[in-house]
Amino acid sequence: MKTKAELIPECPVAATVQLIGNKWKLLIIRNLLVRPWRFNELHKNLEGISQKVLTDSLRQMEADGLITRTVYAEVPPRVEYALSELGETLKPILDAMKAWGENYKRKME
Repeated sequence: MKTKAELIPECPVAATVQLIGNKWKLLIIRNLLVRPWRFNELHKNLEGISQKVLTDSLRQMEADGLITRTVYAEVPPRVEYALSELGETLKPILDAMKAWGENYKRKME
C-alpha cells in the first residue's frame, strides 16, 4: 500500500488540483478564510451542496491537513471547522482566482 506522500502527484499543479480542485472545496476554503464555521452554517451558505458531499469534503480536507475540526464539550455539542496553518497558505491562490474572475466578468460585460 502506498503512503500518503506517494499518492501526491509529482507535478505541483496536479498536486494542488488534487487537494482543492473541485468547486465545493474551493468554496469551503473561501468561507473558512473569513472565520471558523459550523457544519450547518456551511451547508446553508453553500447552496446546492448535499450533506454527504459537504461531510466528505470536510473529512478529506481535514485528512489532507487543510482544515481543523474542533469539538467543544457543550450540550448540545458544537463543532467548528477552520483553516489550519497550512490551509491559510491558500489565501494568495484564492485571491488570485478572485481577481481573475472579476477581470473576466468585466471583459464579458
